[in-house]
Amino acid sequence: MKNILVTGGAGFIGSAFVRYMVDKYPDYNIIVYDKLTYAGNLDNLLPIHDAPNYRFERGDIADETTVERVCTTHEIDTIVNFAAETHVDRSILDPHAFVHTDVVGVYILLETARRLGIERFHHVSTDEVYGSIPEGFFKETDPLEPNSPYAASKAGGEMMIRAYHVTYGLHTSVTRGSNTFGPYQYPEKLAPFFITEAIDDRPLPLYGDGMQVRDWLYVDDHAMAIDTALHQAPPGEIYNVGGEHEMHNIDVTRLILKLLDKPETLIRYVTDRPGHDRRYALTNGRMRQHFGWAPQTDFETAMKHTVQWYRDNEWWWRKIKSGEYLEYYKRQYGERLAGN
Repeated sequence: MKNILVTGGAGFIGSAFVRYMVDKYPDYNIIVYDKLTYAGNLDNLLPIHDAPNYRFERGDIADETTVERVCTTHEIDTIVNFAAETHVDRSILDPHAFVHTDVVGVYILLETARRLGIERFHHVSTDEVYGSIPEGFFKETDPLEPNSPYAASKAGGEMMIRAYHVTYGLHTSVTRGSNTFGPYQYPEKLAPFFITEAIDDRPLPLYGDGMQVRDWLYVDDHAMAIDTALHQAPPGEIYNVGGEHEMHNIDVTRLILKLLDKPETLIRYVTDRPGHDRRYALTNGRMRQHFGWAPQTDFETAMKHTVQWYRDNEWWWRKIKSGEYLEYYKRQYGERLAGN
């Protein structure tokens, strides 16, 4: 690997991976390709914007002409795909955007990789492709049973990746990550949403009874896992990447409030979203056995650092929580909170 195209590299997990790779591998050229939708943010890349081995190109992964031009110009030999529409609530409101990016976009990347002879294609997926599991842990060979348009679109992209490996012999690999959190996360997901709302003493709309279970993974650990799989995964393989720390949403919310010294009276139980998965849980067995990888960051330490980052970086999130964000907030939570 020498010239790596990181699609979606201005997003949350993608930018963490880019910052990590630029620092760890000075001999690699890291080219970020991002559409800069509402969740893509060049501020996420400010820490490395002067690095000699970093470049940025703006574009849509579903734009075949631009993808091919960028790959040819930079002599890309490796693609790491983070580009995706990722928020379940938004997928319920507008499934079309998810199919366009998460399925069609993945196809365009794969076809470009096949046509240009790109050596390696790694795809970043999600535990949500499995659906919900009441007990036990999903392993990589379990069937995919997605329950939201977002999860279904990610599963569709994965199926196309499998087909390109089996049919054309493309060197592909996939990681399925659990619920990731940390600095620079767009404040629509639970942790940054509730942190920033609580800082302003605004109500926290918690779905249903708040007893949904998620496996929490710190973003830096996730970036290291992807690096590990990228360098070591044999062709066609899939690996779960879990945080190995399950918590109910209500307990995460209470911890956030405790760290901010805010009262639990800010919590508002609101109508649950349709098809809300009750529990996600992965086994990291293959990552441990094959590569010796395991999450390194204690959950409470990571959440403490995350909360402090949002307290210290209001410049980053306050300008985000306006315009398009406010329109989405009203559509998603306006009626729910009004009836509470």
